[in-house]
Amino acid sequence: MATMTAAQKREQARVEYDAFCRTCPTNELLGRLSDKWVGLVVAALSDGPRRYGELSRKIAGVSPKMLTQTLRALERDGLLSRTVTPSVPVRVDYELTPLGASLAGLLTAVKAWAETHFDEVRAARERYDATADSPAS
Repeated sequence: MATMTAAQKREQARVEYDAFCRTCPTNELLGRLSDKWVGLVVAALSDGPRRYGELSRKIAGVSPKMLTQTLRALERDGLLSRTVTPSVPVRVDYELTPLGASLAGLLTAVKAWAETHFDEVRAARERYDATADSPAS
């Protein structure tokens, strides 16, 4: 087997979708999916469509700008659909697409894991911080 140059390895990784390769498009996608607002929006939509105001109330701490940017990015990526119903006022609903629904189980599981294990993580942080602050470290 011939030895490949670094450039050839990067090109092969890009073609084969190797997310460990910085230039691979899946690396960018993982960056998007690991955003906390993406996880919370997808989890909030996992039980059905919601309007913008409902999402804003459900997801504490998200600014209107971040929610709008997140919704647009998820729509662009094909993970959610935006339906405008002409009325007064205009009604806009957001709903997961089948692609988004296939991701929802994973992100909802990560959210549930964080909720279940946060006390353990907090205790580990406190132990670490106590050790890191001690003079022996």
